[in-house]
Amino acid sequence: MALTRRYLHLLRPVFSARLLTTASTSPISIETSLPFTGHNIDPPSRSVQTSPHELLSFFRDMALMRRMEIAADSLYKAKLIRGFCHLYDGQEAVAIGMEAAITRKDCIITAYRDHCLFLGRGGTLLEAFAELMGRKDGCSKGKGGSMHFYKKESGFYGGHGIVGAQIPLGCGLAFAQKYSKDDNVTFMMYGDGAANQGQLFEALNMAALWDLPAILVCENNHYGMGTAEWRAAKSPSYFKRGDYVPGLKVDGMDALAVKQACKFAKEHALKNGPIILEMDTYRYHGHSMSDPGSTYRTRDEISGIRQERDPVERIRKLILAHDLATEKEMKDTEKEIRKEVDEAIAKAKEIPSPDPAELFTNVYVKGLGVEAFGADRKELRAVLP
Repeated sequence: MALTRRYLHLLRPVFSARLLTTASTSPISIETSLPFTGHNIDPPSRSVQTSPHELLSFFRDMALMRRMEIAADSLYKAKLIRGFCHLYDGQEAVAIGMEAAITRKDCIITAYRDHCLFLGRGGTLLEAFAELMGRKDGCSKGKGGSMHFYKKESGFYGGHGIVGAQIPLGCGLAFAQKYSKDDNVTFMMYGDGAANQGQLFEALNMAALWDLPAILVCENNHYGMGTAEWRAAKSPSYFKRGDYVPGLKVDGMDALAVKQACKFAKEHALKNGPIILEMDTYRYHGHSMSDPGSTYRTRDEISGIRQERDPVERIRKLILAHDLATEKEMKDTEKEIRKEVDEAIAKAKEIPSPDPAELFTNVYVKGLGVEAFGADRKELRAVLP
């Protein structure tokens, strides 16, 4: 939804001929690739309503996210991005499908694999690359880096570096929504590696006790860092973990299935309180840029997922099957995207780094940066203005 509106004008040059001959809002009914599996709840229908415009937008938005992450990989290897960097390629259907089912008044809070969720919330490529490279016009003023993207005005409450720490914060957002009676929900994203965190269960207990409009989304990409889910969890059926909270297992590589599940979850959460969604997805890169991703899984496994379940290719096939665009038109769109990403990177490189004095802004401790000297420690000196 978010990217769809922003890039509508960019859809037209390539896809206009087909959109003129096909009503862009005419409904198309598509069955999800796999059935939903429910825990203490009846799952939604596998039949999802979409439209030519939505499918074309899904393709462009996911291709844009994919290209952004591939470019971030190159920038990191060129040492233009420093520190930690966790890429999202392979998991784009979760971000895209979720946005299609909700509004910007609904909140999202996530862990450190946050670049594409930021883009889905209406962030720009320039803000993203500037932040990744530590430049002052980044979405967090160049001070957050890869793990701490943020866009409060669009309901995106950031990426968080402490494993599982975002879940209690998300419950606080949901509490505020219920207190305000504004009929919105909060999506709390976490990975299978965080699914065994104690704070998750404490937060879930409070959310259930108070019937908060909270949706816990486990993006199960099957590896917590380099540890396979079955080695870390006695029960890797994460959608059943709530016990007293209903859950739903979703094919997280199918953008339309994610859309259907998130719409269903929002309706449930507003009436009945929290629900858990387990998105069965996969990451193509390693856990972070310091992880080659090939020591604990085979290259055949990765290539097999790419061939059989890739979210971008699934949408490409749907577009071709419904004669909404040609293969050439989609290739032309991908060329435009590459150019757009390259231009954003070039602009981001020209942006200066934050002023050193910015080290002492946006902090909560008074006098930070001031040091005490002398025998009685009463002489104060500021390190920076």
